[in-house]
Amino acid sequence: MISVNGATVAFGGFTLFDNISFLINPKDRIGLAGRNGAGKSTMLKLLAGQQNPTKGEIAIPRECKIGYLPQDMTHQHGRTVFAETETAYQEVQMMQKRLDEINHQLETRTDYESDEYMKLIEDLTDINHRLDIVGAGNVEEEIEKILKGLGFDRKDLQRQTSEFSGGWRMRIELAKLLLQKPDVLLLDEPTNHLDIEAIQWLEEFMETFPGAVVLISHDKTFLDNVTNRTIEIVNQKIYDYKTNYSRYLVLRKERKEQQENAAKNQQKIIDQTEVLIDKYRAKANKASFAQSLIKKLDRMERVEVDEDDTAAMYFRFPPPAHSGKIVITAEHAGKEYGEKRIFSDANFIITKGERIGFVGRNGEGKSTMMKMIAKKVQHEGTVQLGHSVMMGYFEQDQEEKLDGDKTVFQTIDDLAVGDIRKRVRNLLGAFLFSGEDIDKKVKVLSGGERGRLALCKLLLEPYNLLLLDEPTNHLDIRSKEILKQALLDYEGTIVMVSHDRDFMKGMCTRLFEFRDGHVKEHLGGIEEFMELRKVERLNELDLDKKVAAVKKEAVVEKKQVVDSNEQEQKQIRSQIKKVESEIERLEAEIKKCDDKLSNTETYNQLVNDKTFFDNYNKLKTSLEAEMQKWEELSAKLG
Repeated sequence: MISVNGATVAFGGFTLFDNISFLINPKDRIGLAGRNGAGKSTMLKLLAGQQNPTKGEIAIPRECKIGYLPQDMTHQHGRTVFAETETAYQEVQMMQKRLDEINHQLETRTDYESDEYMKLIEDLTDINHRLDIVGAGNVEEEIEKILKGLGFDRKDLQRQTSEFSGGWRMRIELAKLLLQKPDVLLLDEPTNHLDIEAIQWLEEFMETFPGAVVLISHDKTFLDNVTNRTIEIVNQKIYDYKTNYSRYLVLRKERKEQQENAAKNQQKIIDQTEVLIDKYRAKANKASFAQSLIKKLDRMERVEVDEDDTAAMYFRFPPPAHSGKIVITAEHAGKEYGEKRIFSDANFIITKGERIGFVGRNGEGKSTMMKMIAKKVQHEGTVQLGHSVMMGYFEQDQEEKLDGDKTVFQTIDDLAVGDIRKRVRNLLGAFLFSGEDIDKKVKVLSGGERGRLALCKLLLEPYNLLLLDEPTNHLDIRSKEILKQALLDYEGTIVMVSHDRDFMKGMCTRLFEFRDGHVKEHLGGIEEFMELRKVERLNELDLDKKVAAVKKEAVVEKKQVVDSNEQEQKQIRSQIKKVESEIERLEAEIKKCDDKLSNTETYNQLVNDKTFFDNYNKLKTSLEAEMQKWEELSAKLG
């Protein structure tokens, strides 16, 4: 379907890809792997036609429709959520407009037997057939289904897009792409702005999506559930694995071991050959033999061992200070912003050493509860910290709240007190900031670098309570695994919000679900919770299907009535046309008779002709009957 042929991308003296080739087949599910900066996003831009290779070509068939969701994009305003999403159906809207034009002409024209009228009937049939193919009859239903799956409530559909955050507007763009049903779907970090339930819905949607998918994601579980092929970009080359991400990691390790063994064996041969060269170089009768060995070494294609990106965070949280057994108590806690009620009457107790997860759809109050615990917002009821609790708080947009004009070193050094000030450089080194990196301004850092710097701040005090709101945002898979292990080793109390199921797995023993204005406790981990939500969603889907079936049946009945009426109208118009033709014939015959009677000579000949006058009266009677029939038919036509 799409063919990458010998593609090379180079800029500023740096080569990103060198002569790479691969094919994207229909229904492929491809995950792009590789360290940050390897060129994954650039590859998607090449496939989307937004960037051209320096050499080689990207061959895309003319009829191939591509949908591309970049990480950052410009969002449109001035429409409701529903209206903006509906723009995905531009082809349908154009056909619907033409359909309205045709129907208007059919209602106003009377040249029923003309070629132009017949052409309108043909166009009407063709357009209706095309609308059936693209599912135009279910446009509203499809839009609502996709938007609901991505987390929008029905009441949100008539709100202006400008009322929503960038993350929610990104969901609208994703919805438009899914509705367009492209042949190839290119997704750059699609789960960044989705909650767990929306991610799980997207996975299930991908199971029946008819096109090919190429995606980048730092969500390991999402990659494993969606992809069946992994293309790794490393050292300007690619390796194509016909498997998902977890299996790819195993195969990559095996490949690296094979490369190392092959390199060792080759090096033995090289060493042995060089010994022979040294041995025979000085001997006149062996000089030609030594030269042939030298040429053999020069021609030998050296085995390359791919360099791994070994840079990784390494840290442990400091031992927490002692606290009382009760860490957090919430009684009848609630919050509303203006007229919008977020949740009410939340009651729970969190004890020392527990790892608690807040789960639920975005906008249901998880981050709000975090702010209430941290005393950042006013609220109803009480949320009380226990005796000697020292709290460290990582906010969802923590990396955006860093002072952009400070250097990396200043950001940590200004907060460090006591002996830890002597270890600021070592601390930053554990978060991959070393050498000149520590003198960089925060504003020039990438999202991942700012995330690591924000996490580093949590190590400056021996906190015994960590509030972590989306701590894995912008972190790659390896960094997430290191953070997860550090948290598992941490002896204090943790309350966290995360939409990364692999990160949450085995982490929390209790979950609090924020849903429909209430906070409900779930015993068990994220896997049990997701299974429960899946069952509930299937039940909701069954109900939606029943409602949709009833609506569809009503639409079908209405269409049948409309079709029946249209058919009846056509029959009446046809009958009227026949009556009009008969009236014209009768009037012509009567006129002939009148002409004869108005002539004196012919009148004298016909005056005693009974047959003539019987026929003349019969014509008049028939004309009156046809005129009566015409009036009755016209009345029915309205």
